[in-house]
Amino acid sequence: MASIHIQDENRTITDLSEIADFLAPHGIWYEHWEVEGRLAPDADNDAVLTTYHDEIERLKDRGGFVTADVISVNPETPGLDEMLAKFAKEHTHSEDEVRFTVKGQGVFHIHPADGPVFAVHVEAGDLINVPANTRHWFDLCQDRMIRCIRLFEDPAGWAPHYVDEPVNASYTPICFGPTYVEKADTKPVVDL
Repeated sequence: MASIHIQDENRTITDLSEIADFLAPHGIWYEHWEVEGRLAPDADNDAVLTTYHDEIERLKDRGGFVTADVISVNPETPGLDEMLAKFAKEHTHSEDEVRFTVKGQGVFHIHPADGPVFAVHVEAGDLINVPANTRHWFDLCQDRMIRCIRLFEDPAGWAPHYVDEPVNASYTPICFGPTYVEKADTKPVVDL
């Protein structure tokens, strides 16, 4: 389940309704969809999209999206380090970035214009969007694995637009759960 960490306030939010309430003023949706028992562990991408067809169509109507796909990355994904480096730097997109996590976990750091930087840790079953033109960056967790449904307004997808004076270097790339850890190439910091 999702959690939010506001590093500058040393504050963590784990209650799902409080998470949704915290994110809403920033234009970020949060929903939790069932995964266990609904999707076979070896489901291919078409099966994932079919299983979540109704939810995808609802989101298309809500956000004006025209297409959806599934992205899967793991430690064996060719070019993974280069791909992750692109998204670990503070950037924006010209359209909403929508992710439903089917498997694995990651952290979206959000840098809103009207509040502190906060990290949203997502796991299987969590849906969030990062609104267009919102400063953010993304890190995988220590297992370096995630599978997500993505929705797009433009079938060609989007590219990161890097920001001047990024703040991402000032924030620890973390994942939450039993252990509070930095990136995979560093050692754990402290147990929560």
